[in-house]
Amino acid sequence: GLSAKTMEGASAFSYPLIFLPFLSSAFVPTDTMPGPLRVFAEHQPVTSIVNAVRALFAEQPVGNDIWIALAWCVGILAVAYAFAMTTYRRKIS
Repeated sequence: GLSAKTMEGASAFSYPLIFLPFLSSAFVPTDTMPGPLRVFAEHQPVTSIVNAVRALFAEQPVGNDIWIALAWCVGILAVAYAFAMTTYRRKIS
């Protein structure tokens, strides 16, 4: 939002994130997806988060999905924090 010129522009930054659940295992198993889509779906953050939450609610073993989901969340948070602080410092100076 800090790098956008208008309020509408700031909301447009969220559009790619809105489509990630549709390209994950949230609605269909990744085994049923075509090749390139399956590769993308298996290696994006929403799939590991959905798989971990699904296993936790079903009281099944989570395996490595919980650690992968946490790593994605921490990584995204670190990158977003660094970008936001850099942009903020540039704006106030």
